[in-house]
Amino acid sequence: MPKLIARTHDDYLCNVRETARHTALGDDTVYLGTLPLGHNFPLACPGILGTLIAGGTIVPLTSPHPERAFAAIERFGVTHTAAVPAVVAAWLDHAASAGVGQLSSLRVLQVGGARLADELAARAVALLPGRLQQVFGMAEGLINVTRLDDPVEVVVGTQGRPVCEADEVRIVDEESGRLVAPGEPGVLLTRGPYTPRGYYRAPEANERSFTPDGWYISGDIVVRTPEGNLVVAGRSKDMINRGGENISAEEIENLAYRLPAVRLAAAVAMPDPQLGERVCLFAVLHDEHALELDHVRTAFQEWGVAAFKHPDRLETVTELPLTKVGKIDKKALREQLLTSLPAS
Repeated sequence: MPKLIARTHDDYLCNVRETARHTALGDDTVYLGTLPLGHNFPLACPGILGTLIAGGTIVPLTSPHPERAFAAIERFGVTHTAAVPAVVAAWLDHAASAGVGQLSSLRVLQVGGARLADELAARAVALLPGRLQQVFGMAEGLINVTRLDDPVEVVVGTQGRPVCEADEVRIVDEESGRLVAPGEPGVLLTRGPYTPRGYYRAPEANERSFTPDGWYISGDIVVRTPEGNLVVAGRSKDMINRGGENISAEEIENLAYRLPAVRLAAAVAMPDPQLGERVCLFAVLHDEHALELDHVRTAFQEWGVAAFKHPDRLETVTELPLTKVGKIDKKALREQLLTSLPAS
């Protein structure tokens, strides 16, 4: 059974208003809804609810395809929109060839739903008009955003800080549960005015996901900067165990984005009889680019990446499967990989 998140009108209103404080909404706001509007990010961060409360206008769009989205932004004078990293990558490619003239009205582009690689964030800041705002949050509550007046290095390299002063954040060691030292990665725990204290009628799930004193165990691995911004390092479950060495899939993906040929990247675990798991990198390439596994491994070596983290397999594909909310569907990639592996 799916877990039901027990949100109330009060906490959702808090969610919307606190996020809106950092997004410069007003009665002249025109919000383009490119993501499924029933999901928390486009619904309430601040999304359509925040725009309506501010007296603005909503423009729903059934597809975030660059040509359709750019045309809608130009036609309706869109000022704000939200996208996921895969959509941003497609928009950047389109903007590089078609230009950004259609986007002159755009003031704020929010990006969330998954970690935006630093390289993509830097390209977006350099190429697209308006302000890039990174958003890191969860349907269970806590929302973090970069501020519109943050310096470029914060916008590019972090996922922001909590939107509400009453939000509480702890970063703990995954094994011991003790607080980690400043600057060290750990599991994000949170509680606050819009974070529920449990799932609806799900005692077993609550025992796993909430502490007795109401902290939600997010499963996100983060690092907190001295300024209080969070940097997402991955998910506690999105790890590849290669011969006893734990490798963050997100770290591999962020490294892959440094390769000029790579437009989109996803790292997944590949079963291996000797090591348990190996690293498989799926990559969508820019047009007229080629990439071989040897090139990837050589680049990783030149960057000083530990040898056990080097991808063992490279799959170049024309597209990556996406979930309904636009995240890369790693379950589908793992299933695809299993069907292509020889029988042991």
